[in-house]
Amino acid sequence: MNFQTKEIWFVTGSQHLYGEETLKQVADNSRQVVAGLNDSKRLPVKVVFKPVVTTPDAITQLCRDANGSPECIGLICWMHTFSPAKMWIAGLNLLDKPMAHLHTQFNRDLPWATIDMDFMNLNQAAHGDREFGFICTRMRKNRKVIVGHWQDSEVHDRLSAWTRAAIGAAEMRSLKVVRFGDNMRQVAVTEGDKVEAQMKMGVEVNTFGVGDLVEQIATVGESEIDEMVSKYDAEYAVAAEMQTGGKQRDSLRYAAKVEIGLRTFLESVGACAFTDTFEDLHGLEQLPGMPVQRLMADGYGFGGEGDWKTSALVRVAKTMADGMDGGTSFMEDYTYHFHPDGHRVLGAHMLEICPSIAAGKPSCEVHPLGIGGKSDPVRLVFTTPPGPAINLAMLDLGDHFRLLVNEVDAVAPEHPLPNLPVASALWNPRPDLKTAAAAWIYAGGPHHTVFSQALTSEHIEDFAEIMGLECLFIDAETRLRSFKQQL
Repeated sequence: MNFQTKEIWFVTGSQHLYGEETLKQVADNSRQVVAGLNDSKRLPVKVVFKPVVTTPDAITQLCRDANGSPECIGLICWMHTFSPAKMWIAGLNLLDKPMAHLHTQFNRDLPWATIDMDFMNLNQAAHGDREFGFICTRMRKNRKVIVGHWQDSEVHDRLSAWTRAAIGAAEMRSLKVVRFGDNMRQVAVTEGDKVEAQMKMGVEVNTFGVGDLVEQIATVGESEIDEMVSKYDAEYAVAAEMQTGGKQRDSLRYAAKVEIGLRTFLESVGACAFTDTFEDLHGLEQLPGMPVQRLMADGYGFGGEGDWKTSALVRVAKTMADGMDGGTSFMEDYTYHFHPDGHRVLGAHMLEICPSIAAGKPSCEVHPLGIGGKSDPVRLVFTTPPGPAINLAMLDLGDHFRLLVNEVDAVAPEHPLPNLPVASALWNPRPDLKTAAAAWIYAGGPHHTVFSQALTSEHIEDFAEIMGLECLFIDAETRLRSFKQQL
């Protein structure tokens, strides 16, 4: 995920009323703000200064240019002086890129001893931004408002979160998801309107036969498999029976063959997310376990049982979190710990949990799956490190899509799990399991989620605002009565 070519445009509004000297000062100050934001190293992409806009035509052209630029993923707008907002109507009507409204001023402190009307005319953001805010609200323009001095680290963090959300929005709007087979039969929540999803979010979801994948896998050569298996031996604690000469070494080699074929197929169709289902494995010897885990670790999105909505969200979340501490994975609330001393959720899946959330070196193992009617699949087994995280989900309610976020705290297992044959995460939901689970169920939340120890609620809130999606939060402040009223 290389965003070095992407840009955030910094747009400063003013007017000709104040004269050329003032406008030159406005431009110079804006350049210094842009330099400060870039020097902070907090924003994941470059901020680019754009000439100060002072007329309706200039604003409209800038918005057209932003829409047409593949590099531009959003605008930061600031009214250094007063900028009459009727000038912005035509441009904002056209603008389809995300927007953050930075409510700041160039000086941090009032110059108590020297303040005069020249200073006042130059530094009018306190009411210039209110004029801009009115027209955005009047036009129902989604945006994030960030208030504070441009040199403050807290402002940088807020802008960084929004920038990552803009990255996620850009990814979603160009994302292709491959479904190998259909959804798991009779399951409701993984279904959804793919046409509406493409109209609303831009994501393109198409089905390919498992036979197409099987044909690609069949082309993988022995030397390619040898090279991949050598990586497995170096990166993981490979179980003895799968080491060289072991009776299950062929299972490991088959996993390598599937990974190479799957990766090649996705690249050939330009897809960065995919699904499969254990009900449609014709031609495959085993349900892809470790191949899926490793592709997720490289940034691909995945959803089990044909869950294309979660697959897309995994990819978007990984894109947003690129370069941050902490991993992101496909996840499922699997089973509970209802001990009086503390309630916990054990998250896992049949096989496909991303090793980016592993607490240590994963173990590479083979165990029976019990469903699917295929040979025992290879998988990476590990637990997750403690720390704050979120569980994120998307559901289709028929007339709109809903995002749902539960803030959680991952914890280390209280006891060993010697017989658990899959990767897992253990967490305490906020505010508590009873409230969080009830709220999740009232909201229609699915059993598949995106688990991230990198992203926060703020990232998802900004993403939802950009995409125009409803978003509900279950956190330390959640009370069921008010949550139900919100619904």
